[in-house]
Amino acid sequence: MREPVLKLRGISKRFPGVVANDQVDLDVYPGEVHALLGENGAGKTTLMNILYGFYQPDEGQIELSGRPVRIGSPAEAMRLGIGLVPQHPLLVRRHSVAENLALGLPTGWWRPTKPLGKRLHELKQQYRLDVEAGALVEQLSPGEKQRVEIIRALLRGAKILILDEPTSVLTPQEAGELFKVIQRITQSGGAVLFISHRLDEVLEIANRVTVLRKGKAVGSLTPPTDKATLAEMMVGRQVSFERERGMAKRGAPVLEVQKLSVFSDRGLPALRSVSFNLHQGEVLGVAGVAGNGQSELIQVLAGLRKAVSGSVKLDGRDITGKTPRQLHTLGVAHVPEDRIRMGVVPSMSVAQNLALRNYFRPPFSKGLWLDQQELDQNALRQIRQHEIAAPKPGTEARLLSGGNIQKIILARELAGNLKVILAVHPTYGLDVGASEQVHATLLQKTQEGAAVLLVSEDLDEIISLSDCVGVLYAGELVGPVEATSVTREQIGLWMMRGETAFTTIEA
Repeated sequence: MREPVLKLRGISKRFPGVVANDQVDLDVYPGEVHALLGENGAGKTTLMNILYGFYQPDEGQIELSGRPVRIGSPAEAMRLGIGLVPQHPLLVRRHSVAENLALGLPTGWWRPTKPLGKRLHELKQQYRLDVEAGALVEQLSPGEKQRVEIIRALLRGAKILILDEPTSVLTPQEAGELFKVIQRITQSGGAVLFISHRLDEVLEIANRVTVLRKGKAVGSLTPPTDKATLAEMMVGRQVSFERERGMAKRGAPVLEVQKLSVFSDRGLPALRSVSFNLHQGEVLGVAGVAGNGQSELIQVLAGLRKAVSGSVKLDGRDITGKTPRQLHTLGVAHVPEDRIRMGVVPSMSVAQNLALRNYFRPPFSKGLWLDQQELDQNALRQIRQHEIAAPKPGTEARLLSGGNIQKIILARELAGNLKVILAVHPTYGLDVGASEQVHATLLQKTQEGAAVLLVSEDLDEIISLSDCVGVLYAGELVGPVEATSVTREQIGLWMMRGETAFTTIEA
């Protein structure tokens, strides 16, 4: 009988007011992909942080190859053969691939990349990880950056690889290549811990699944069965994967964007004469690999960045150059890309963050003083309605998981009568149950007459929610076209090749 290469027994970890992990057991065997699932705040990230040495467990034991170990730091985790491939690559953009790989390795200070040559070549051949060692990181695609992180972990001797949301920024084609690499790693005897909210991917790649709920391991499946079963284990109820658009019909254009051009922070063209109309009751989905102009487009429309040329009209009225506050007053909501820096004030409480749009206005203020009772009552209503996992209204936002911070932003920004919703990765980091709730809210807003500009890297989300789909590639908009006329694979081609792929498909 096979023995686990990794064994966790009775792992518990507590934070003020929160039990993140509660007596968790987990076995990982050599040669397997073991998926870890759970809703937001279920304890997945905490468990992986314990395994990689960022946190120390309050209780429990970790065994590697039958031997008890104490993992006191990431350096110790790497020494023990545990590697982490983070969701967002932690690479030095202006250095080459080889220079990034040499960082942290005992290669010496003189020509540190030279000793890597032979070993790097062997790894690239063994796992077919095609990356040019001399290329600058800033020139790489998201998939190539991820390959660099995998190579870096393997160079350090990783036998157990933790992949945290590894496909969140990949095209379908890049995700397929990643899965081939994972299979080669497990075929050579390695083990992979795969953390994802995308249940289709888990069913495709995982040999076994463990589900966490409220800090506890509620069950393991070998092999995984179906999405409905996994989703119910995660959230404790049945989840519908059907997203009905209802009877909403596209009305008159509510947002008109004409020949919009914008420079990036580095002074380079980020948008090149982008034009489109967004209609009442419509969802327009915009996909694209990160860095192709999505951020700049939303920032201009939200009043956070000035356009070089072009115009933006709301209900026929020119709103180019309006401030975020003015735009919000006119009915434009913004769910930002960077939820920590732009979506909340981390040091403020949940109650305060939920009231930021009307902070010194009734009903949250009495003259110059805040009405704390009203703030707390509003927070309790929102916490219940949106299922925000916060111990109390006074809990600081920084203590919550990323998914629960996202719920705070959505609860605040999608309230009231809205004309346009600028939704950037609205379900990023959310579990299947929370994502279902967000999708239902967005579609309800279109029923009420709002128009939604949806920017997302989840192509299933783009296709299922959108009436029309476009892709930003090198600052130019490909499309939009009717969502029913395209597939995930076609959108993936546009994301990688732009107008060339669009012309080929249309022909």
